Formats: sequence, C-alpha cells, structure tokens
Amino acid sequence: MIPLLPAALLLAAPPLPAAHAPAPTAQAKTCIDLVRADPARAATRADDWRRKGGGLDAAQCGALALAALERWSEAAVAFEGAALEAARLRDLRAADYWVQGGNAWLAAGDAAKARKDFDTALAAGTLPARLAGEVHLDRARASAAAGDAAGARVDIDKALVLVPQDPFAWYLSAALARRQNDLPRAKADIGKALALAPAEPQLLLEAGNIAGSGGDVEAARGFFERAAKADPTGEAGKAAAAALAANAEPPPR
Repeated sequence: MIPLLPAALLLAAPPLPAAHAPAPTAQAKTCIDLVRADPARAATRADDWRRKGGGLDAAQCGALALAALERWSEAAVAFEGAALEAARLRDLRAADYWVQGGNAWLAAGDAAKARKDFDTALAAGTLPARLAGEVHLDRARASAAAGDAAGARVDIDKALVLVPQDPFAWYLSAALARRQNDLPRAKADIGKALALAPAEPQLLLEAGNIAGSGGDVEAARGFFERAAKADPTGEAGKAAAAALAANAEPPPR
C-alpha cells in the first residue's frame, strides 16, 4: 500500500476558489474560531445554530468541529449531509463537502465510503483542475487502503498531469512504485518530489527506503540522517532514526 498521511492532515482539503465560497458571515467566523479553541463547544453551538436555520454555514462548522474531535465517522456523515443540502441549493460548495467527507471516511478507516465520496466530488464537474488533481490523490490513498494498487496508480497518474508541482503527488507515486518493485520509477519520482521540497522529512524518509530497497546503503543512510535531523520528534524523523539504529552495525563479511 502507499502510505497514508496522518489523520490530522486528512481534512486539509484544498480550499475552493473565492468564486465558489462566499465570504464567511460574522457568525460563521465566530463558530470556526471556536472550532480551533474548543471543538466540543463548537459542535454544540453549531448544532443549535443549525436547528435554528443556520443552513450550510452551521452544517459546515458542525462537521469541522466533529473532525477536530476526531469523531471521524460522525464528521463524514455531517459533511455528506452538507454536500447533499448544497447540491439541492445548487451551491458549488457541494463538491468541497464531498471531498471533506471522503477524507473523514479515510481517517475513520472506511476506504469504500471514502472512494464513493471522492467519486461524487469529481463527478460534479465543478472542481478546477488543480483541485481535481488533489482529489485524485485522495482517491488514490483510499484505493491503496482498500488494497487496490492498480486503481491507486490510475488516480496518481491523473494527478501528476493535473498537479505536477505538488511534491506529495510524486512522493505517493514513488511510494507506490517501490511497493510494486518498480525501483527505477520509484527513484525517478522521489527525485522529482525532492526537487520540489528538498527538506520535507516524509519525502527524505521515502527516499531512504527506496535507496535501501535498491541496495544503496550509503545513500539510504544519508537520506535517513537528513530526515531524522529535519524532524526529530515527528513520525518521519522517528522512523528514519529507527532505520538508522537498525542498520547501525555493518553487515557480516
């Protein structure tokens, strides 16, 4: 499988263009600010606001609050409800809500429901090319989680055409290629990723994995050392440090 991003990043859905998202009302801004400060209170306030006719702004705030609380399945259902209501109103935010619902399902571990929501977002036909590319990456991660490597490759390749400047698109492509034992492509794609984001720990970690898979021990060590130094307390840095520790002793002659 290709790696999944940490759950905290899964709902970092790309923002819709300004033409698709109206300026937030004062009440919406207050609710979103409360999501960051006290998501439990925000969820309660959003629910009360929704029952009093708060509409899509209230539904979105409530879904975001549930996501902040990592109540992923509930958040997914809430985003889907907002998407259906937006579609009924012909509000172009519907596609964005489907994307966030899919990411919430992915965080909840339900890849099938995630893919369904991503499919619906793409089928709407309202996403600009850049955002559609990011959704293809989301869908690829869902396919990988479902064990569908071939489906993941199709979506990643589509994304690479639409968002060639996204280093994580090349990273996901490289990771999938490594797992499919296509080391030439893995090496080429991680090189493109690092050209775009040379200090990103997760990319450096994968570069080390690819180099190690190809038998280049010194290159692997170099990448792991850079990842561990760049992110000493994060997941990627710790994984790199563990890889270095595991290979601290030279192989027997």
